[in-house]
Amino acid sequence: MSLNNAMAVLIGLALTGCVTSRIENAREQETGLNEGEFVVVMAKSYHQGNETESNYVRCVENALARGSKGLNVIPSQEFIDNLFPWFEPRTAPADTKGLAKLMERPGVSAAVERMGVRYIIWLDGDTERVDQGGSLSCAAGPGGGGCFGFAWWRNDADYEASVWDLDGYKDAGTVTADVSGTSFMPALIIPIPLIARPQSRACKGLAQQLQVFLTGDEST
Repeated sequence: MSLNNAMAVLIGLALTGCVTSRIENAREQETGLNEGEFVVVMAKSYHQGNETESNYVRCVENALARGSKGLNVIPSQEFIDNLFPWFEPRTAPADTKGLAKLMERPGVSAAVERMGVRYIIWLDGDTERVDQGGSLSCAAGPGGGGCFGFAWWRNDADYEASVWDLDGYKDAGTVTADVSGTSFMPALIIPIPLIARPQSRACKGLAQQLQVFLTGDEST
């Protein structure tokens, strides 16, 4: 097989089957949203002090509000500001028992009721590079230059959304997204980046499943 044909095969492989995803949910309680009820998406802090990426939180917020099943979403920062300091990372409740105690504090439940928030969605997870390989080299000379070789890398996007129902302070269940994407960089003089975007796929898939989960309509 010639080098040109080999590169064509590699590009063809890169364009297909580079992303795999699994979206699942585990329901603890029946859910539903009435007219005028809102949801808020919050980043859950890690044990080591980091938080779920803020751009991923915004992506899920936007995706939840989009489409025919779009929900009423309050931006997380607006929610945090209106309830300062009770939903700052160091003071936010760790579970629904802590949430119930927090709601007993003066003014907290009234503020939540004014905003119409029915569900809090806690996001946890990250996107990280888990593997890579190949070799790519570039050189320049008097007659020109170019790049030759083939490199690849794989990123995994793993996220979990825990849903708290403020009607009764119950744990309604979880939705998880596990997406793996392999990107390729073949080069025959000019590098051709073929980029997989597992985080974007995880955002879209998680939001679509949350829309179904929260409305209680799992017929689709």
